[in-house]
Amino acid sequence: MPRPSTSRSSVALDNLRAVVILIVLAFHSVLAYVEWIPSRSSGFSDPPYGWRAFPIIDAHRWFGFDLFCAWQDVYLMSLMFFLSGLFVWPSVQRKQSFRYARDRLARLGIPFAFGLLVLVPMALYPAYLASTANPSLSDYAHRYLALPFVPNGQLWFLWQLLGLNLVAAAIYFIAPNVLRALGRWSGAAGQRPVYYFAVLVVVSAVAYVPLALFFTPWAWSNSGVLSVQWCRPLLYAVYFFAGIGVGTAGLDIGLIAAEGALARRWKLWLGVALMSLFGWMGVTSQTLDGPAPVVIDVAADFMFVVACAGGCFFLIASSLRFGLHRSSLGASLSANAYSLYLVHYSFVVWLQYTLLTSSLFAPFKGAIVFGVALTASWFTVLAVQRVPLGSLLLAAPPRVPNREAPSSGGAYARIQQIDSQ
Repeated sequence: MPRPSTSRSSVALDNLRAVVILIVLAFHSVLAYVEWIPSRSSGFSDPPYGWRAFPIIDAHRWFGFDLFCAWQDVYLMSLMFFLSGLFVWPSVQRKQSFRYARDRLARLGIPFAFGLLVLVPMALYPAYLASTANPSLSDYAHRYLALPFVPNGQLWFLWQLLGLNLVAAAIYFIAPNVLRALGRWSGAAGQRPVYYFAVLVVVSAVAYVPLALFFTPWAWSNSGVLSVQWCRPLLYAVYFFAGIGVGTAGLDIGLIAAEGALARRWKLWLGVALMSLFGWMGVTSQTLDGPAPVVIDVAADFMFVVACAGGCFFLIASSLRFGLHRSSLGASLSANAYSLYLVHYSFVVWLQYTLLTSSLFAPFKGAIVFGVALTASWFTVLAVQRVPLGSLLLAAPPRVPNREAPSSGGAYARIQQIDSQ
């Protein structure tokens, strides 16, 4: 069977997936060391349950991590939803709605359930240990089960992504021409990145600003099985369907064309990303010390969506400009990105807890947590691939002989491999 030809855009997207999972691991690895978070003022069982965002809080801090984490919090998850949407059209077109929905339920739902039952309780045990004078496993289990919500950890991304996939499948079943029309618009608009950026910002503002004003930009749900940050679900839906539109148009057409206008002007998008980020930080700083005038809140929320789009455009543009060469290391990271996302959190939190009593400077602690967590997570995923049930529980890609490896086909071939599970 001949292997599909290489697409330069597909290579760049594969490399971008690898970069994104590294950023995710780095983000979680240094959260314990940001200066912005106050010392823990409540126990494991007491509101506002700050350990959900910061399971471990170290006495050693570094402001550089504040800047890094603030930027990633603005755009990173939206970019992940965008990348997830890119391959919906070829998959749903090949499988049709019901098979696609069934496969998404297995691919996302089974790891989510396994994560809630096993991975998240294991990851959050150090948060309990750090906040309790006389810890015990039985007391942890009692307190954990008595919480008014089911902690999702990093797995909230999975259920929201699953929901959006099911919506996309329903739209394809009821009115497939809607997705085709979105693809035609995306293909044409993507050739003018500034225009596409402006439309994305406007639509994102409509989806995000009203919810952020009503719920605040920081509030999470405090009940139920599914964790949600109230102001962001519609924003993530915008980026997911933006990805569907771009993917429907074709990877080598419009916005993510390797030789397109976005890639050529990556320096412009670096400037947009940085200026919008610092603009958002400047306005948001006026809202942190108590109630602010509504106009300030609106400005902060609007600058958030501008910075979000700016960060996404810069990462995509720089990948299209510099990520056109394939490497075995990057290919492995890309192929295993989903599985790494699932398993890394336990390693990160346990390592942060282990280093609590160390006198090392915060940058060194962050580097140690990142390096060890990445290595341990990667080896875990590679080991799980050898277990028949592993691909279901941890979404590990199947091991295939070299002659069948999809690496030369880029992202389209890889999504076919993943969807076949």
